Amino acid sequence: MEITGKTKLMTVLETYPELEDQIIQAAPAFKNLKNPVLRKTVGRLATIEKVAQIGELDTLTFVNLLRRLVGQAEVIPQVEPELSIPQIQIESGDPEWILGEPEFIVDGTALLAKGEVPLHVINERLQQLSPTGYILLLTNFEPQPMIEAVKKQNRKYFNKRDSKDPTQHLTYFQ
Repeated sequence: MEITGKTKLMTVLETYPELEDQIIQAAPAFKNLKNPVLRKTVGRLATIEKVAQIGELDTLTFVNLLRRLVGQAEVIPQVEPELSIPQIQIESGDPEWILGEPEFIVDGTALLAKGEVPLHVINERLQQLSPTGYILLLTNFEPQPMIEAVKKQNRKYFNKRDSKDPTQHLTYFQ
């Protein structure tokens, strides 16, 4: 069993009971883990990420501490490459709601290259979007499946090619 921030506390304690004292030491709020009833309740619900938050610890540092203690390799954070944000030029025919800076920029091409699904990220960002904000999706293709999925949610969308680089598509979601 690999320890990550999403791993349930109970799973860690069942697999590595020797970590109990280190967890309590790092996050004293979890001293009640010694109580079997609370251990079952809290242990099933809390993730290692939640334990770190409650203990006011950096999640990655805490995960790596636990991983070191059981002989697992540390997690090395991946640095996201700096996004090359296109110079957005509003042209005639563009909707007014795309004026200003996007609230979120999603590089769909990079996500696909990593084997991730851009639609999941778009849906997550749509939930976080302010009422007047919008998401800019950057792709090297017209993202028709994503547009259809967002249309079904009764959201606004607009797609166009980047006037400075016609191989790139700019898709806006609100």
